[in-house]
Amino acid sequence: MNIAINKVGSVTIMELPGRALDANNSRDFKAATNDLLKPGAKLVIDMGNLEFVDSTGLGALVACLRHARGIQGEIKLCRLTKPVRSLFELVRMHRVFDIFSNAEDAQKSYAMG
Repeated sequence: MNIAINKVGSVTIMELPGRALDANNSRDFKAATNDLLKPGAKLVIDMGNLEFVDSTGLGALVACLRHARGIQGEIKLCRLTKPVRSLFELVRMHRVFDIFSNAEDAQKSYAMG
């Protein structure tokens, strides 16, 4: 998984490649995310390329969020495509994650909170 990482001030923006976050690549995603999560981390995950997330992918996202919160960090999501947003609403993950329409809004929300 070739993840693009961009730092904007104290916020790290991670752009996921490919069309799916699933059993094939969720382990790589978790490893890459955990490498970025230091105490107090502010991470935005740009999911604009994803068309599909399976239960393993959802589990990886939740595990990363749990890890982040355990070290006083936070993860926010942005640019969810329609099928991914529908899945998040179906399983009520939109209540667990802070979701934004773009990376800039997600990044700015850290300054406000």
